[in-house]
Amino acid sequence: MKARFFLGLLTLPSLACATTLGVTVTNIPDAVGTIRVAVCAENELLKPDCKYHAVVQAGAGQVNTTFPDVQPGIYAVQVFQDRNGNQKLDQNFFGMPKEPLGFSRNPSLHFGPPSFADTAFSLGAQNSAIFLALRTK
Repeated sequence: MKARFFLGLLTLPSLACATTLGVTVTNIPDAVGTIRVAVCAENELLKPDCKYHAVVQAGAGQVNTTFPDVQPGIYAVQVFQDRNGNQKLDQNFFGMPKEPLGFSRNPSLHFGPPSFADTAFSLGAQNSAIFLALRTK
């Protein structure tokens, strides 16, 4: 019993360091489908399995979501409007997105997806919020 108590105390510092990240997605063209938001570490960017993710009903204009208990670190946010509900970003024959998408820091999307360096931000121990706009073309 005593050992379990002390092991529990060891996990408290990691929980205390976690923070809340609010994400506001703007420039949503319509209320079709859902908005899929993912907060990704460098090795997760552009992949479907980011540790922190949320699905929000699309709304014309903007939507908000909150990620509680995010560990401080360097992250990027990737977002897309899943207009047909298939849970993936649809692309044309050339690999160009057919659904609205966006990334933290709103990088240019010329000639392919942005790099992690172009989208990355530092999340400290205090609650934070970011805003990003969907690109429709």
